[in-house]
This record gives sequence, structure tokens and C-alpha cells, in this order.
Amino acid sequence: MSEKKSKIPDPPAPVSVPGNLLSSVAPPSQLPNFVTAVVPPAPIAQPEAPQPVAPQVLQPLPVQPVIVKNKTDQHPQAAETFSPAIPLSKGEPMQSIRSPEDSQTTQSPESLPESSPEIEKIGDIMPGSGLLTWMKGAVSTGGILQRVAEKAKSSVDSMITTLDPQMKEYLKSGGDLLVVVASDKDVKISPIREAFQTVFGKATVVGYPAQSDVTAVQPVGYAAAYAAAKQRIAHIRSVHSDINNNIPVVAVENFLHEAIGDRWYDVSLLVLSQPSLGIEVQAQSQGAEVGAAAVAAAAAATPAHYEHAQTGYSVTIGSIMADSLQVPHTQWHEASCGVSRREILVLAARSLAGSYKRLLAVSAAET
Repeated sequence: MSEKKSKIPDPPAPVSVPGNLLSSVAPPSQLPNFVTAVVPPAPIAQPEAPQPVAPQVLQPLPVQPVIVKNKTDQHPQAAETFSPAIPLSKGEPMQSIRSPEDSQTTQSPESLPESSPEIEKIGDIMPGSGLLTWMKGAVSTGGILQRVAEKAKSSVDSMITTLDPQMKEYLKSGGDLLVVVASDKDVKISPIREAFQTVFGKATVVGYPAQSDVTAVQPVGYAAAYAAAKQRIAHIRSVHSDINNNIPVVAVENFLHEAIGDRWYDVSLLVLSQPSLGIEVQAQSQGAEVGAAAVAAAAAATPAHYEHAQTGYSVTIGSIMADSLQVPHTQWHEASCGVSRREILVLAARSLAGSYKRLLAVSAAET
């Protein structure tokens, strides 16, 4: 029995369907072109390529020193060559002092050529020459170096006096001015020393003990205080023979001054005397108010038969005020009015020193 072979059927043929939309559309027409035609520019002629050149080897220029001829030299001067502004070897001179004809003979200083503007300009930039000249001028004329030294000394002195205020009187002691104080109490010597050293720069101020035996212990009124100060000055000159009339002597005397009824003030009178120049200067300090009760207590403590009762009291007003305020004898001014006696005397002594300095200038101008 024969088997039947199966046959694969062929695909059906395409069937044209009438009324197809895509098949009825005509092909697209060419789109309009709105770009205008651009004319290309004319070609630019290219330069010809340079011909290769063989490289040149640069040779260093020889550096030669500037040769300056003597005026007596008849040979023509050598042509000048390039010379650097800064010498190659620092510290060496830029010009030779040897003659080109005889390099073994050194010229003497008298035979060296005179300086020219070019050589002076070179000397200004040579290391050492300009600096040495500047330093020599600064030292000889007392210029910047002296001011630097004075500034350094002032700074050191200021530091020392800040650390130890008592060193100030020793640093400013000396000079040509010697002042003697008719007292050995530091409360009088120290203010006068500070005042004269402030006004004169430097001054030596010393003190010697001196007492007055022609007035009361506590003078009352200006006349009594002036007499006591003059007595102290006379005592100093009579006891110390080395204190001549050319040395100024200062005396300080405190007295009671009644401004109005029952209003009393303690005032310091300062008297400076220099007989050789006929100078006598007086100055008064500001007053420290004293209560009427304290003055009455001083009057009550003075004996009736006191020999100097006409000029004052036998006890000082300071001792009474110190007992009343419960402070030491030297501190009653500060406890009473807020200013120490030393500060009061410093201002009065500065006024005294200023007047004395003016009179010295007048006396020097007259002579």
C-alpha cells in the first residue's frame, strides 16, 4: 500500500483592494530652497616658507674693568667696553689702580686720577664706600646716630625709673648746677630735687640741717616765715665754708595764714638766694586748710613767757593735726585735703626753679 506524500500549499496571491488611500497619493514634489547661493572667496596666497638657517652660537662678551688714564699719559685712551652695573665679585673695586704699561708697579694715592661723575656714580653703588661715607657724616655732624643713642638712653632710663622710681634722682644728678637745701628732711629735699631736675634737665641737690632761732617754732604770718627762711640760709653759709655765694641755697618754711576771720591755712614759703648774682626768688605753695580749733590748741599749748610769742607758737600745727587725724606727722596734709605735702612742695618748687632759670638767662644776657 503506497503512502501519500503531503504537499505544502503555496501562499495565496496578493489581492489588490480597490480604494486603498496610500496607493492613490501621488509622490511628494521637491521642497522649495530658500538658501541663496554663496560665492566662495578668492583663495589667499600663502607666504613662502622661510628657508632654514643654521643656528648661531652666542659667545659671551668679555668683561673688562674701566681703564682711566692719567692726565700726563699721552697714549690714546682704550675703547670703553660693556661693564656691568653691579660688580661680579662683591667687595672688589671696579677699576684697576695699576698702570697698563707696568702691571707690577702700584700707583701712589697722589698719582691716582681725579674723580669723575661716572666714577662717583660707581662709588655710590660700591658696597661699603657709600655706607662708610654716610656713617662718617652721621657721626661727625651728630646726626641720626646721636639721636638714636639719645633715644635708646631715654628708653633705658624710663624703664629703670618705672621699675624703681627712686633711681630717677640718681640718673638726673650731675650737670653744672648745684643746689643746697637748708634742711636734712627728705620731705623737703626730694621735691626740690625733682623740680630742679625737671626744669634744668640735670642738677645736683643736697641738704644740710639748719634751724632758725630768731622766730617761733610755728611761724604765724608771712613776715615771720620769711625771717625764719633767711635765718636758715644764713646758718648754712656760716657753718659750711665750702658753700660760697655762687651756690644757690633754698629754704622751706611753713607758716599759718589767716585769710579771713577763723579761716586758717598752712602754707609753705620757699626762698632761693644766690648773692653773687644778686638773685633772690620766693614762691608759695597752695594752702591746706586748718581748723580754728587746731590753731586755738596750738595757742593754748604755747607758754605765756615764750620768747618768740610775737612771731608764732611753740608747737607746730602739724603735730596737732596729726594727733587729731590719727596719722603720722608727715601725712596730715594728705589726710586733711587729699594731697600730700610732697606733691604740694613739688609744684611750688617747680615755680621757684622756673623763675630762677629765667633770672639766670637775664643775668647772662646783661653780662
